[in-house]
Amino acid sequence: MLVQDSIFDQMAAKMVKAYSSIRIGDPLDPNSLVGPLKTKTQVETFKEGVAEAQRQGGKVLYGGTVIEGTEGNYVTPTIIEIDSNAEILQRELFVPILYMIRFSTFEEAVYINNNVPQGLSSSLFTKDLSLYKRWIGPNGSDCGLVNTNIGTSGAEIGGAFGGEKETGGGRESGSDAWKQYMRRSTCTVNYGTTLPLAQGVKFDV
Repeated sequence: MLVQDSIFDQMAAKMVKAYSSIRIGDPLDPNSLVGPLKTKTQVETFKEGVAEAQRQGGKVLYGGTVIEGTEGNYVTPTIIEIDSNAEILQRELFVPILYMIRFSTFEEAVYINNNVPQGLSSSLFTKDLSLYKRWIGPNGSDCGLVNTNIGTSGAEIGGAFGGEKETGGGRESGSDAWKQYMRRSTCTVNYGTTLPLAQGVKFDV
């Protein structure tokens, strides 16, 4: 989560307040928002990830703990403020850790977004239409899903789903789905009575 430096502290406080309200519990309970991790190995990955982020200068703003005394692999969803150059950002841990990163300019934010080997989904929040156009353009996000003013889930009905870089290439569903059932051909027809030659070639006959 990249946040402009001028509003970072304000946004971080709001995020901590939101995270503190998360209900953790049985995933079959409709009142639970967050359930357990799948395995004990993931719990260890979570603990090691938090510790490694701290060694790389990360500051835990919320969470970072394993919930003991419960049946299941429960951990506290975690927020860590960290520098964009931290090596841990180059790896996906698949545990509930949110990294918050400061930036100053739009160009810096795009660079940070693109400077990782993952590339599934991204989102920009802005009221500036010119930034929106740059975000979805060739010098913007390099992810397979490029959103604006909406979350990064990307699972939109009718939209092609897929990532780039280590997240995988290609798309499924959406407008690309029909390509699996058809072959593409370039079809032309000449309705005239003469045969036009390529690039305007003419023969003296």
